[in-house]
Amino acid sequence: MHWLFLGAAVLFETIGTTALQASQQFTRLWPSTLVVVSYAASFYLLALTLRYMPVGVVYAMWSGLGICFIAAIAYVVFGQRLDLPAIAGMTLIIAGIAIIQIFSDTTPH
Repeated sequence: MHWLFLGAAVLFETIGTTALQASQQFTRLWPSTLVVVSYAASFYLLALTLRYMPVGVVYAMWSGLGICFIAAIAYVVFGQRLDLPAIAGMTLIIAGIAIIQIFSDTTPH
């Protein structure tokens, strides 16, 4: 169940960050409202995840996956392009998350 909490927390964080861009610095009501609601849901689900997993691992996965998903959404929705070093860095983030998941004893499998 904790993996579902973490996945949903990442999803809401990604929605909130996408809405943050769409809010145009909080000048548009509905995207701004979506930012607040999404981040509140994300932090609540993140807190539930912390009942089962250590904070360092949870935060690394939450923020790392959020970074990668936001970069992909920014490319598709907002036309923001990444250079090779940015893509390489995000590949390393995903590799780090995979290493934690596969080899670490600090996360329940």
